[in-house]
Amino acid sequence: MKPNTKANLPAAILLFALLMLWQAGAMGIGAAYILPSPVQVLRRLWELRGPLFTAHLPATMEVVFIGLAISVALGVGLAVLMDASPVAEKALYPLIVASQTIPTTALAPLFVLWFGYGIWSKVLVTVLMTFFPVAITVFDGFRSVRTEMEELLVTFGAGRREIFCKLKLPAVLPYFFSAMKMAIPLSVIGAAIGEWLGAQSGLGYFSRRMMTQLDGAGVFAPILLLSAAAMLLVAVTAAVERRVVTWRNK
Repeated sequence: MKPNTKANLPAAILLFALLMLWQAGAMGIGAAYILPSPVQVLRRLWELRGPLFTAHLPATMEVVFIGLAISVALGVGLAVLMDASPVAEKALYPLIVASQTIPTTALAPLFVLWFGYGIWSKVLVTVLMTFFPVAITVFDGFRSVRTEMEELLVTFGAGRREIFCKLKLPAVLPYFFSAMKMAIPLSVIGAAIGEWLGAQSGLGYFSRRMMTQLDGAGVFAPILLLSAAAMLLVAVTAAVERRVVTWRNK
């Protein structure tokens, strides 16, 4: 058995056990509009593959990618600013933390009211949920750089730019990828929440529409698709990390 297969075996066994428990629970309840079985969800996903894959999945992924791009730019920018200036750290850090104390479900309807049912109301919900782990984790990466190493480079005549490019940037890369692997699922959740509360397309919107029709399997089908998309994006990020952060694998 290959090493990767052995490493993934416990997760596969646990997943199989959870699916069997779900199947047993659905059969015990006997009401698909409340709790459909995994088989019913997969069957419904296949039946709805046309609108889900051609219309609603692309709409959700557009929100996710735009929201992630803004969150990465905003989060990394705030982290660099806080690392460069202690005054900025004292001013911004509490505000960044405070931004996460506001319930997203309370702000999402306001975003819809302000920006309508277009893409930007959903993008703002996504940014609100994802920029925090990027900013805080990358900033922690900058803080992890040892002062003695900075002082050593200064004695060799290195300036702030050389210290940032040759010391801090490589040191923060593992933190950045860890932040991305946290931000991706949150971005998918944020997009779904925004679409659930006010949209004309997207997997969250489609799931809400199926709920109004008491179609339990139809509610779970786009959720399953969202989960699969998030896991795929995280897997791609992990693969890129292994290519870039080569010293971690040694």
